[in-house]
Amino acid sequence: MRAAVFFADDRIKESFLALASSKAGDGEIYRGLNEAFDALALDAFCGIQVPKRLIPKSYTARYGIDNLWKYNFHKNWRLMYSVAGDGTNVIALILEWLPHKEYERRFGY
Repeated sequence: MRAAVFFADDRIKESFLALASSKAGDGEIYRGLNEAFDALALDAFCGIQVPKRLIPKSYTARYGIDNLWKYNFHKNWRLMYSVAGDGTNVIALILEWLPHKEYERRFGY
């Protein structure tokens, strides 16, 4: 099911846009995110759903989400997003992207 892809807040959007002009080799991350966004637009459920008991409280407190998905991209990077909808419209809400090491710390692995 096709989905609209949105950033959860302006801070996340600004971080994404900053990657495009970064000189620190972030161009690969930027391209990887664009590919991930394209995949989510085609199918918001293409990632891996995180069990509810493992959703960090920081996500639920900040964004009020009740579901969390992970999309692996560009080597060891993880894109965290939530899916919302009303039966006819689906939204993939981009929460953050992080390297695998940081992902492991955030989720207590």
